[in-house]
Amino acid sequence: MGRRRGDLRLRACAHGPSHAFAVGTPELVDAACKAAEDAFWGFGYSTRAARADFLDAIADEIEARAAAITGIGTQETGLPEVRLNGERGRTTGQLRLFATHIRNGDHLDRRHDAALPDRQPLPRPDLKMVQRPIGPVAVFGASNFPLAFSTAGGDTALALAAGCPVVVKGHSAHPGTGEIVAEAIHAAIAKCGMPKGVFSLIQGGNREVGQALVQHPLIKAVGFTGSLGGGRALFDLCARRPEPIPFFGELGSVNPMFLLPEAVAVRGAEIGAGWAASLTMGAGQFCTSLSVAVVETGPEGDAFVKAATEGLAATGPQTMLTDGIAKAYKDGKARFDGRNAVRPVLTNDSEGRSAAPNLYETDAATFLQDHALGEEVFGPLGLVIRVAGPEDMETLARGFVGQLTANLHMDAGDTALAQRLMPVLERMAGRVLVNGFPTGVEVCDSMVHGGPYPASTNFGATSVGTLSIRRFLRPVCYQNLPDALLPGDLT
Repeated sequence: MGRRRGDLRLRACAHGPSHAFAVGTPELVDAACKAAEDAFWGFGYSTRAARADFLDAIADEIEARAAAITGIGTQETGLPEVRLNGERGRTTGQLRLFATHIRNGDHLDRRHDAALPDRQPLPRPDLKMVQRPIGPVAVFGASNFPLAFSTAGGDTALALAAGCPVVVKGHSAHPGTGEIVAEAIHAAIAKCGMPKGVFSLIQGGNREVGQALVQHPLIKAVGFTGSLGGGRALFDLCARRPEPIPFFGELGSVNPMFLLPEAVAVRGAEIGAGWAASLTMGAGQFCTSLSVAVVETGPEGDAFVKAATEGLAATGPQTMLTDGIAKAYKDGKARFDGRNAVRPVLTNDSEGRSAAPNLYETDAATFLQDHALGEEVFGPLGLVIRVAGPEDMETLARGFVGQLTANLHMDAGDTALAQRLMPVLERMAGRVLVNGFPTGVEVCDSMVHGGPYPASTNFGATSVGTLSIRRFLRPVCYQNLPDALLPGDLT
């Protein structure tokens, strides 16, 4: 297996020794996919109880390696210990949530239409339906969540819960973290007597590795969290396969926030300060970060912008996850600088791997005419769009592309306008919030983390919450089968 040197002596608060990690190759991808297919014939037909115990064992093994995970995670990413510890808890929480979910059989959607032999003009056969696993799946680790959306994160947890072996392509931003988590999964495999091919981690490598994974004929679906450009390229590869497969990609979102007049008049400055805190949390490296605020012109809107500006100005530079993300942030800022009808409110230059906050302002007509202003800038950059009134706000709302979240700040006197906006917002986004900031996603039954394109490639799916298990299941109908031939979940 090839080796490479990973230099982890990073600027700002990311620092540590150098480590060596394996490099993925198409040959390793082929071996992992074949092992996953072999494992599926046992794992895909295992009991829910056995898979639930396996998920709980993975969570236990991850917690047993907590100190090692946090130690190398801070070196690789620059994230503080408290963030990594919280994310580890979320990761193990997801595993335990899915363990409970499948023990209860809530994912099966079992249906039965009993035979009607005497029905006229034709009898009805006995029909039963249940959700079944689809086979081996590929998961691409995310750069901004080294635990919760990576090696043992959401897609891996739900795939294993469904009965699907997983091949993970680790993200090169945190290979050491990924390897320790992979060791935890393999310890759980040994403890629970699962087939070894039920999980594989392929580290980094060049683009050929990712292409080989999504195009491998034994892979039946792909989960991805990353950039629009990278995700769209993989989506197209999945579609061009001799056997096209579903690609569940989360690709980016600006998560617009609409500030309604009554709320702005009463607490515009408070909302502005809250927005600044949300926009800069984690250097703005969250897919639910609120990048766009829509507010009416006038003194109340001015107070909101002033408070947001003061909050951003008080925030110093923060370390970004990778040099590549830091460069992309600078390139995104450059799109706003010098643009006609876009006014800089607060601008800062960012050096090296650090990111300093920036704020710009424009009007609704300019935003609707310049599609580049609506593209995600991953980092602490905000755009205020000023509108003339409710009609202008509604017209602007209709001009947004698909989003992960849409957000309203309102008081009781804003209800009529909010009711007008709601059909637009729910068509725009997978999650609609009132009087809150969406940074952070609750892992629970009701959560939807997805939305119309380009927020995600499949608007009927979610990457967070128990509904996400449907990504890697498909319905199978059984007609007039004796009980001896039915899946155990139907008998």
